[in-house]
Amino acid sequence: MKKIVLSVFVSASLLLSAEITPEQQKIQDDIAKTKDEIATLDAKVKKLQSQLPADESLKTHAELGYIKTDGNTKTDTFNVNLKMEKPFGKHKLTYLFDAQYASDQDKSTKNKFTTELEYFYALTDRLSVTYLIGYKRDKFSGFDYQAYTGPGMEYKVIKLPKHELDLSLNALYSVDKLDTIDSQTDDYAAYRAKALYGWQILDNLKFTQEVSYRGSFEDADVYFVYAKSALFAKISDIFSAGASYQVDYSNNPPSGKEYTDETFTINLIADF
Repeated sequence: MKKIVLSVFVSASLLLSAEITPEQQKIQDDIAKTKDEIATLDAKVKKLQSQLPADESLKTHAELGYIKTDGNTKTDTFNVNLKMEKPFGKHKLTYLFDAQYASDQDKSTKNKFTTELEYFYALTDRLSVTYLIGYKRDKFSGFDYQAYTGPGMEYKVIKLPKHELDLSLNALYSVDKLDTIDSQTDDYAAYRAKALYGWQILDNLKFTQEVSYRGSFEDADVYFVYAKSALFAKISDIFSAGASYQVDYSNNPPSGKEYTDETFTINLIADF
Protein backbone atom coordinates (compact mmCIF):
# COMPACT_ATOMS: atom_id res chain seq x y z
CA MET A 1 0.00 0.00 0.00
CA LYS A 2 2.80 2.39 0.91
CA LYS A 3 4.44 1.66 -2.43
CA ILE A 4 1.25 2.49 -4.31
CA VAL A 5 0.81 5.76 -2.45
CA LEU A 6 4.44 6.68 -3.06
CA SER A 7 4.12 5.94 -6.79
CA VAL A 8 0.99 8.07 -7.08
CA PHE A 9 2.73 10.91 -5.22
CA VAL A 10 5.80 10.80 -7.48
CA SER A 11 3.66 10.67 -10.64
CA ALA A 12 1.59 13.63 -9.49
CA SER A 13 4.72 15.60 -8.68
CA LEU A 14 6.15 14.95 -12.16
CA LEU A 15 2.91 16.00 -13.84
CA LEU A 16 2.77 19.21 -11.81
CA SER A 17 6.41 20.00 -12.60
CA ALA A 18 5.74 19.42 -16.31
CA GLU A 19 2.86 21.89 -16.40
CA ILE A 20 3.56 25.12 -18.28
CA THR A 21 2.95 28.30 -16.40
CA PRO A 22 0.99 31.13 -18.06
CA GLU A 23 4.20 33.17 -18.34
CA GLN A 24 6.03 30.34 -20.12
CA GLN A 25 3.07 29.80 -22.45
CA LYS A 26 3.09 33.49 -23.34
CA ILE A 27 6.81 33.33 -24.16
CA GLN A 28 6.27 30.31 -26.41
CA ASP A 29 3.40 32.09 -28.16
CA ASP A 30 5.58 35.17 -28.68
CA ILE A 31 8.38 33.00 -30.15
CA ALA A 32 5.97 31.36 -32.61
CA LYS A 33 4.51 34.75 -33.57
CA THR A 34 8.02 36.21 -34.11
CA LYS A 35 9.01 33.28 -36.32
CA ASP A 36 5.92 33.85 -38.45
CA GLU A 37 6.75 37.56 -38.73
CA ILE A 38 10.35 36.75 -39.78
CA ALA A 39 9.11 34.33 -42.46
CA THR A 40 6.71 36.99 -43.75
CA LEU A 41 9.47 39.61 -43.86
CA ASP A 42 11.86 37.22 -45.64
CA ALA A 43 9.22 36.55 -48.30
CA LYS A 44 8.64 40.30 -48.68
CA VAL A 45 12.38 40.99 -49.04
CA LYS A 46 12.72 38.29 -51.73
CA LYS A 47 9.72 39.71 -53.60
CA LEU A 48 11.16 43.24 -53.49
CA GLN A 49 14.60 41.99 -54.58
CA SER A 50 13.04 40.22 -57.57
CA GLN A 51 11.59 43.57 -58.68
CA LEU A 52 15.02 45.22 -58.77
CA PRO A 53 16.89 45.34 -62.09
CA ALA A 54 19.52 42.62 -62.49
CA ASP A 55 23.10 43.53 -61.58
CA GLU A 56 24.80 43.94 -64.97
CA SER A 57 28.01 45.55 -63.75
CA LEU A 58 31.40 44.32 -64.96
CA LYS A 59 33.04 42.06 -62.36
CA THR A 60 36.82 41.59 -62.30
CA HIS A 61 38.94 39.13 -60.34
CA ALA A 62 42.70 39.73 -60.62
CA GLU A 63 45.52 37.73 -59.02
CA LEU A 64 49.15 38.82 -59.08
CA GLY A 65 52.22 37.10 -57.68
CA TYR A 66 55.91 37.96 -58.03
CA ILE A 67 59.10 36.62 -56.43
CA LYS A 68 62.62 37.86 -57.16
CA THR A 69 65.91 36.60 -55.70
CA ASP A 70 69.43 37.93 -56.23
CA GLY A 71 72.92 37.08 -55.01
CA ASN A 72 73.97 33.42 -55.07
CA THR A 73 70.76 32.66 -56.98
CA LYS A 74 69.17 35.01 -59.44
CA THR A 75 65.56 34.11 -60.18
CA ASP A 76 62.35 35.80 -61.23
CA THR A 77 58.90 34.25 -60.89
CA PHE A 78 55.76 35.99 -62.08
CA ASN A 79 52.15 34.92 -62.43
CA VAL A 80 48.90 36.68 -63.27
CA ASN A 81 45.33 35.45 -63.37
CA LEU A 82 42.54 37.66 -64.68
CA LYS A 83 38.84 36.78 -64.83
CA MET A 84 36.22 39.21 -66.11
CA GLU A 85 32.45 38.74 -66.27
CA LYS A 86 29.86 40.95 -67.95
CA PRO A 87 26.15 39.99 -67.78
CA PHE A 88 23.47 41.71 -69.86
CA GLY A 89 19.95 40.33 -69.54
CA LYS A 90 19.98 36.60 -70.26
CA HIS A 91 23.41 36.93 -71.86
CA LYS A 92 26.84 36.83 -70.25
CA LEU A 93 30.43 37.06 -71.45
CA THR A 94 33.42 35.81 -69.46
CA TYR A 95 37.10 36.32 -70.23
CA LEU A 96 40.05 34.45 -68.69
CA PHE A 97 43.78 35.16 -68.92
CA ASP A 98 46.20 33.01 -66.92
CA ALA A 99 49.99 33.27 -67.31
CA GLN A 100 53.17 32.13 -65.55
CA TYR A 101 56.76 33.13 -66.24
CA ALA A 102 59.95 32.08 -64.43
CA SER A 103 63.67 32.50 -65.07
CA ASP A 104 66.83 31.22 -63.41
CA GLN A 105 70.15 33.05 -63.96
CA ASP A 106 68.37 35.08 -66.68
CA LYS A 107 67.40 31.86 -68.50
CA SER A 108 63.69 31.27 -69.03
CA THR A 109 62.41 28.14 -67.26
CA LYS A 110 58.62 28.67 -67.56
CA ASN A 111 56.69 30.65 -70.14
CA LYS A 112 53.03 29.79 -70.61
CA PHE A 113 49.64 31.42 -70.87
CA THR A 114 46.01 30.42 -71.45
CA THR A 115 43.22 32.69 -72.60
CA GLU A 116 39.51 31.88 -72.98
CA LEU A 117 36.42 33.79 -74.07
CA GLU A 118 33.04 32.21 -73.33
CA TYR A 119 29.46 33.27 -74.10
CA PHE A 120 26.44 32.17 -72.01
CA TYR A 121 22.72 32.37 -72.74
CA ALA A 122 20.50 31.51 -69.76
CA LEU A 123 17.63 29.14 -70.51
CA THR A 124 16.68 29.00 -66.81
CA ASP A 125 18.26 30.32 -63.59
CA ARG A 126 20.39 27.13 -63.55
CA LEU A 127 20.83 26.01 -67.17
CA SER A 128 22.72 27.92 -69.90
CA VAL A 129 23.91 27.23 -73.44
CA THR A 130 27.49 28.37 -74.07
CA TYR A 131 30.11 28.91 -76.74
CA LEU A 132 33.83 28.68 -75.91
CA ILE A 133 36.97 29.95 -77.65
CA GLY A 134 40.31 28.99 -76.08
CA TYR A 135 44.01 29.40 -76.89
CA LYS A 136 47.04 28.10 -75.00
CA ARG A 137 50.80 28.53 -75.45
CA ASP A 138 53.51 26.85 -73.40
CA LYS A 139 57.10 27.24 -74.56
CA PHE A 140 58.31 24.19 -72.66
CA SER A 141 55.41 21.78 -73.29
CA GLY A 142 56.44 20.74 -76.81
CA PHE A 143 53.36 22.44 -78.29
CA ASP A 144 53.72 25.70 -80.18
CA TYR A 145 50.06 26.33 -79.38
CA GLN A 146 46.73 24.63 -78.68
CA ALA A 147 43.44 26.14 -79.83
CA TYR A 148 39.88 24.93 -79.31
CA THR A 149 36.36 26.21 -79.90
CA GLY A 150 32.81 24.92 -79.75
CA PRO A 151 29.33 25.02 -78.19
CA GLY A 152 28.28 23.56 -74.87
CA MET A 153 25.98 23.70 -71.84
CA GLU A 154 26.44 24.69 -68.20
CA TYR A 155 24.29 23.60 -65.26
CA LYS A 156 24.39 25.05 -61.75
CA VAL A 157 24.03 21.91 -59.65
CA ILE A 158 24.33 23.63 -56.26
CA LYS A 159 23.30 27.24 -55.48
CA LEU A 160 23.54 27.78 -51.74
CA PRO A 161 24.85 30.69 -49.65
CA LYS A 162 28.04 28.77 -48.74
CA HIS A 163 28.32 26.18 -51.52
CA GLU A 164 28.24 26.42 -55.32
CA LEU A 165 28.88 23.78 -57.97
CA ASP A 166 28.79 24.39 -61.73
CA LEU A 167 29.18 21.62 -64.31
CA SER A 168 29.76 22.24 -68.02
CA LEU A 169 30.31 20.19 -71.16
CA ASN A 170 31.51 21.41 -74.58
CA ALA A 171 31.89 19.77 -77.98
CA LEU A 172 35.06 21.23 -79.55
CA TYR A 173 37.10 21.55 -82.69
CA SER A 174 40.74 21.42 -81.53
CA VAL A 175 44.05 22.22 -83.20
CA ASP A 176 47.41 21.28 -81.64
CA LYS A 177 50.55 22.61 -83.32
CA LEU A 178 53.77 20.89 -82.26
CA ASP A 179 56.95 22.87 -81.62
CA THR A 180 58.98 20.89 -84.17
CA ILE A 181 61.03 21.67 -87.25
CA ASP A 182 58.23 20.62 -89.59
CA SER A 183 55.57 22.38 -87.39
CA GLN A 184 53.30 19.36 -87.41
CA THR A 185 49.63 20.22 -86.83
CA ASP A 186 46.93 17.91 -85.52
CA ASP A 187 43.26 18.91 -85.75
CA TYR A 188 40.48 16.75 -84.32
CA ALA A 189 36.98 16.65 -82.81
CA ALA A 190 37.15 16.93 -79.03
CA TYR A 191 35.17 17.61 -75.88
CA ARG A 192 35.71 19.31 -72.54
CA ALA A 193 34.06 18.51 -69.21
CA LYS A 194 34.55 21.02 -66.40
CA ALA A 195 33.54 21.31 -62.74
CA LEU A 196 33.87 24.47 -60.64
CA TYR A 197 33.20 24.30 -56.88
CA GLY A 198 33.16 27.15 -54.36
CA TRP A 199 32.92 26.93 -50.56
CA GLN A 200 32.52 30.07 -48.43
CA ILE A 201 34.13 28.66 -45.28
CA LEU A 202 33.92 31.93 -43.32
CA ASP A 203 32.82 35.45 -44.17
CA ASN A 204 36.44 36.28 -45.05
CA LEU A 205 37.70 32.85 -46.18
CA LYS A 206 36.82 31.01 -49.40
CA PHE A 207 37.99 27.79 -51.06
CA THR A 208 37.61 27.04 -54.79
CA GLN A 209 38.33 23.91 -56.80
CA GLU A 210 38.38 23.76 -60.61
CA VAL A 211 38.87 20.59 -62.65
CA SER A 212 38.64 20.24 -66.45
CA TYR A 213 39.17 17.30 -68.79
CA ARG A 214 39.69 17.93 -72.52
CA GLY A 215 39.97 14.90 -74.77
CA SER A 216 39.83 13.70 -78.37
CA PHE A 217 36.83 11.81 -79.74
CA GLU A 218 39.15 10.11 -82.25
CA ASP A 219 41.99 8.96 -79.99
CA ALA A 220 41.31 8.05 -76.34
CA ASP A 221 45.02 8.46 -75.51
CA VAL A 222 44.93 12.17 -76.36
CA TYR A 223 43.58 14.11 -73.41
CA PHE A 224 44.54 16.98 -71.12
CA VAL A 225 43.62 17.51 -67.46
CA TYR A 226 43.77 20.82 -65.60
CA ALA A 227 43.11 21.27 -61.87
CA LYS A 228 43.41 24.30 -59.62
CA SER A 229 42.85 24.47 -55.86
CA ALA A 230 42.80 27.93 -54.27
CA LEU A 231 42.22 29.50 -50.86
CA PHE A 232 41.43 33.22 -50.46
CA ALA A 233 41.42 35.31 -47.28
CA LYS A 234 39.78 38.77 -47.38
CA ILE A 235 41.93 41.69 -46.27
CA SER A 236 39.47 44.45 -47.21
CA ASP A 237 36.38 44.91 -49.37
CA ILE A 238 38.56 44.75 -52.48
CA PHE A 239 41.83 43.01 -51.60
CA SER A 240 42.55 39.44 -50.54
CA ALA A 241 45.59 37.25 -50.00
CA GLY A 242 45.54 33.81 -51.56
CA ALA A 243 47.43 30.66 -52.37
CA SER A 244 46.80 28.28 -55.25
CA TYR A 245 48.10 24.98 -56.56
CA GLN A 246 47.75 24.13 -60.27
CA VAL A 247 48.31 20.86 -62.11
CA ASP A 248 48.51 20.75 -65.92
CA TYR A 249 48.62 17.19 -67.28
CA SER A 250 49.06 15.95 -70.87
CA ASN A 251 48.53 12.22 -71.38
CA ASN A 252 50.39 12.12 -74.71
CA PRO A 253 53.07 14.86 -74.59
CA PRO A 254 55.60 15.39 -77.40
CA SER A 255 58.74 13.28 -77.16
CA GLY A 256 61.05 14.22 -74.29
CA LYS A 257 58.47 16.30 -72.40
CA GLU A 258 57.02 15.69 -68.94
CA TYR A 259 53.44 14.58 -68.46
CA THR A 260 52.72 16.94 -65.55
CA ASP A 261 53.44 20.61 -64.94
CA GLU A 262 52.79 21.85 -61.38
CA THR A 263 52.65 25.43 -60.11
CA PHE A 264 52.23 26.75 -56.56
CA THR A 265 51.62 30.49 -56.16
CA ILE A 266 50.98 33.03 -53.40
CA ASN A 267 49.05 36.03 -54.67
CA LEU A 268 47.63 39.44 -53.93
CA ILE A 269 44.03 39.46 -55.21
CA ALA A 270 41.67 42.28 -56.14
CA ASP A 271 37.92 41.90 -56.73
CA PHE A 272 36.07 44.90 -58.13
